Amino acid sequence: MYQDPCKVLSPKNRVRSVDVVFDMGPVDGSWSVAEIDWDDSKAVGIRYNGDSNSHIGLPQSRGNPAWFILPGELGSAVLAAAKDLNRAKHASLEDGYRMMAADREREEEADEWTEGLIGDAY
Repeated sequence: MYQDPCKVLSPKNRVRSVDVVFDMGPVDGSWSVAEIDWDDSKAVGIRYNGDSNSHIGLPQSRGNPAWFILPGELGSAVLAAAKDLNRAKHASLEDGYRMMAADREREEEADEWTEGLIGDAY
């Protein structure tokens, strides 16, 4: 089962806020990278978001999903790579939407279908 990394705030006495930079989403092998306010300083964390065998992902602390904080020497490199992956993910999605919008036949069919739904609402 996928654990939303935005909601992972453990250990509570150390994590102040989480800014997820990259998230694979609810897919097998999902993982995330985040910038975290950790003990009143910035840190980079990474985690495995869980699957059917590990419902809360890894790492975990006392049964709560948690973040693995990377050493500073690695954190900046991982953060830069995660930001690159996020840009590529969004660019790919935008390209897909552009291709769909350029398909006039598909757009006309979709328009007819949605207009047909309006009659169902009455």
